[in-house]
Amino acid sequence: MIDISSATIAELGKALRAGRVTARDLLDQALANRNEALGAYKLWMPDHAARAADLADAVFAHGLDFGPLQGLPVSVKDLFGVAGTPTHAGAPKPLPSAWEAEGPVIAAVRNGLGVITGKTHTVEFAFGGVGSNPHWGTPRNPWGGTSHRVPGGSSAGAGVSLLEGTAVAALGSDTAGSVRVPASFTGTVGLKTSFGRWSLQGIVPLSPSLDTAGLLTRSVADTAVAFATLDPVCQTPPLSADRSSLRLGVIESLFEGCGPGVAEVVRAALAELEQRGVTVRTFDLPEVAVAKEIFGEGGLAVPEFIAFIENELPEFRATLDPNVRSRFEAFGTLTATAYLGRKMRIARAAAAANARLAGIDAVVGPTTPITAPLLQHAAEGEGYRTHNMAALRNTMPGNLLEFCGLTIPAGLDGSGMPVGLQLLAPRGLDERLISIGLAVEAVIGPASRRLGAPPGMTAGA
Repeated sequence: MIDISSATIAELGKALRAGRVTARDLLDQALANRNEALGAYKLWMPDHAARAADLADAVFAHGLDFGPLQGLPVSVKDLFGVAGTPTHAGAPKPLPSAWEAEGPVIAAVRNGLGVITGKTHTVEFAFGGVGSNPHWGTPRNPWGGTSHRVPGGSSAGAGVSLLEGTAVAALGSDTAGSVRVPASFTGTVGLKTSFGRWSLQGIVPLSPSLDTAGLLTRSVADTAVAFATLDPVCQTPPLSADRSSLRLGVIESLFEGCGPGVAEVVRAALAELEQRGVTVRTFDLPEVAVAKEIFGEGGLAVPEFIAFIENELPEFRATLDPNVRSRFEAFGTLTATAYLGRKMRIARAAAAANARLAGIDAVVGPTTPITAPLLQHAAEGEGYRTHNMAALRNTMPGNLLEFCGLTIPAGLDGSGMPVGLQLLAPRGLDERLISIGLAVEAVIGPASRRLGAPPGMTAGA
């Protein structure tokens, strides 16, 4: 029988449509693969998933096909409303029932007869890049072996669900890197869609000016298929770009201050691409420095999150994770004038940056300057603040400058932890970005070949 832990979405789809496996068979594999010690899920939903799998099988039996995700397990970040299930958003108690309402992204999964296996853990209110949560525990990064390394955040359980084989696609959200950081830390592929591309309805907000819905998979090939299923515009999976015509711009500032092995792994991948015909050259993008400055001041996420809590969920402020609550104290006095001025600075920088990218296909660099640290070094205090800022340093420009972004596993550092290569493209060019990612993956190989498997686990796709 085909193995859900290693087969691609396309391979699983062919097996389903040929009658060599059923959706219920695949779900049974997913249920058996669940590793509670890894802690990917806030809410595990086997009965809900079984009903969805049986429905997918019944529809197949009638000769009907609702798309590539039909009958396939999908995990959902516990920021998305799923009817009949509580939404905690990482908080210690459920949010009001209004946040259980499903939005268009979940509707796309439903309409495609995907099988939702459960809701994965998130940093409280998605406000952090490490992946820690003192209320419910922090998922274990499978690459850490017996050591508890963080999974990256804020979509903390998403990548873990893929590696353990309980999902073939994982829904997340990205405000400063919350899809790309966990994907980079866990050796999976993470797509940050362009702002406004996917509806945010039915998703608990962090920063309405920056929030984007996103997707994690085990390969770019899987991302292309899943994206076409969920996207309201794209009808067919993007095809690989012609690498002989690709122009990639290297942002050198993204390589500064990287942890041991990170820059070397990414540069080695870029050298392979250059040897295979891709044009790789240094590219100046001064707006990255502008984004870093604004982010260091609290960006837009801090004041917008404070406004959301104070006006919509004031009763949740008292129980906030100290790492989240500290932002109230540090940045809670921003005036309306300063906030609007900050928005204008960001808008000008984004317009200039997107115009500058007109002469290139994508800019590249390490997704994160660090790899997944040990939880004990990043859970609280100065250790948390240092690692959190480092985790988000290279991803947050994609949000503030309104790019779409993709991270691809590039290799392992000296400690055996995954390193991601990030591609950023202008807003609205999501299909083109995926096409570029497919060309990159065709050269350097998917994670299963590039990285192998996490300690004690079977290699995924």
